[in-house]
Amino acid sequence: MTFTRRNFLKASAAGFGVAVLSLGLTACRFDDEDDDILDVSFAHGVASGDPLADSLILWTRVTPLDPTTTSIKVQWRVATDPDFANISHNGETHISAATDFTLKVDLQGLNANTTYYYRFKSNGKTSPIGTGKTLPTGNIDKVKFAVISCANYPAGFFHVYGEIAKQTDLDAVLHLGDYIYEYGNGGYASEDAALLGRLLPEDNSDEIISLADYRNRYAHYRTDSNLQAAHSNCAFITVWDDHEITNNTWRNGAENHNEGEGEFSERKLHALQAYFEWMPIRNVADKERIYRRFEFGDLVSLYMLDTRVLARDEQLSYADFDLTSAQGQNDFVSAVSSPTRALLGNEQLTWLTDGMTTSSSKWQVLGQQVLMTKMHLPLEVLQLLVSLQVSQANGTDTGALLAQALVLFAELAQIKGRILAGDPTVTDAERARVDTTAPYNLDAWDGYAYEREVLLGTAIATQKNLVVLAGDTHNAWAGQLTTDASNPIAASQNAGVEFATSSVSSPGLEEYLALNTQGPEVTAQMEQVIALLVNDLVYNNLVDRGYLTVTFTPEQAEAKWNYISSIKTASYEMLTKRSKELRILAGQPVIQG
Repeated sequence: MTFTRRNFLKASAAGFGVAVLSLGLTACRFDDEDDDILDVSFAHGVASGDPLADSLILWTRVTPLDPTTTSIKVQWRVATDPDFANISHNGETHISAATDFTLKVDLQGLNANTTYYYRFKSNGKTSPIGTGKTLPTGNIDKVKFAVISCANYPAGFFHVYGEIAKQTDLDAVLHLGDYIYEYGNGGYASEDAALLGRLLPEDNSDEIISLADYRNRYAHYRTDSNLQAAHSNCAFITVWDDHEITNNTWRNGAENHNEGEGEFSERKLHALQAYFEWMPIRNVADKERIYRRFEFGDLVSLYMLDTRVLARDEQLSYADFDLTSAQGQNDFVSAVSSPTRALLGNEQLTWLTDGMTTSSSKWQVLGQQVLMTKMHLPLEVLQLLVSLQVSQANGTDTGALLAQALVLFAELAQIKGRILAGDPTVTDAERARVDTTAPYNLDAWDGYAYEREVLLGTAIATQKNLVVLAGDTHNAWAGQLTTDASNPIAASQNAGVEFATSSVSSPGLEEYLALNTQGPEVTAQMEQVIALLVNDLVYNNLVDRGYLTVTFTPEQAEAKWNYISSIKTASYEMLTKRSKELRILAGQPVIQG
């Protein structure tokens, strides 16, 4: 069967991960009256998500221990107190293998800005208790998010999820993608998995391709106690990135979808079906249209975007351009800034800019996957990093290249420092070495420049307070969002800021540049050098795993990066000396310390 978009829409309309509406109290009792009690468990915990002012999605999975089970009755109970004395909603339904025995309940008629407690029961077994909070309305003094992404189970322990579960003042957890990874044992970042007891199970140990594969991968991730604790503590608002399907996904393919793995469209359908079954996300008719908006009173309009599946054009490759010639450089600039090049696509971009233009909220916040800050590095650094990447991919010794890269970074940083200090002895040749730059990551917004200029120009023209949240890179960043000199709406202006979270467990540049073997002094130097060489970059952390909190008030948005000491040991501590706080004041789109 060829999976065209029409077939995809037909499958979506048939429903996967379908939610059951719960409108209030019913006559059902919170017990089991069946004569034949099945042997089941709530091995994957509970979750809530996609909160609105009057509704909330609840999720659980009931695992049948008998593989011949075809149907399971599940009940739920919801209250406004932890003792379940004040019941607001209850109900029951049957689930089956059609949804992998997962259940989503769409609670309706809730009160705004209220914490609800919920639990499920099936065949004499009761689930853990979860909590979720509805969105506020009217005048709001504060909204606080935890921001996370990139959790690779074999790479290490999910301590970051455990820390988020301890937070008592969150309005929502924003998961910006790479909730799972598609690789098998022996794949990306799995070299310590056996030692840590984090190997994938035998029946799910290869790269995932089929619907059963994706379902089983979610099932294994959701056995993690820290992940379960985070889900039960607070409502999640999620979007996918590439690894929920496969590495470097775009709308019609992916870097890690190879010959012999079937049609990409079929694999994508399997991945998205499993996502909607296993995540506490509200259903939509077309499962590719995951972008949506959440209103936190008059304070925050949150837009959750899809930069992966719906419209993204294939990533450009430096290998297709001769960057040693002027013509090749011009060809590259033309390609990367082409108005026909899509990341969001016209439909989603128009929805976003219209929403920002008409919104009366103090802050316009974009929850999305990839870096929007212009991460432009000197061209000779970029060329060396490409050589380093090729050598690593080929398994050849990279020691000499790493040493050369560190020396080159320091040399160019010294020139840049002299330029900033107004040193009159800087030569034209030295200036050209620093000023001749190119984007580091063509998978990010840097590879899709036109839509970024439209978005940033809109923020300036409408005088909106714009904060972009990002994940994907496995490192922490803060950057100024500036328009190009050629922007027809607002040339060379600050349009907003970007705060990007580190990863839950996936390794970052510390592995790529071998910083974890160089010591803290070299790490600190490299972080300073990169911040100096990248014009729009204000802050970076290249080595630590962690999460981000962002707190919005009418006066400011404050970001705080929180880091843990290790994902490779069962015990850990918070790296308080490495934490970082930055802010932006309303009406002043400049990052402040």
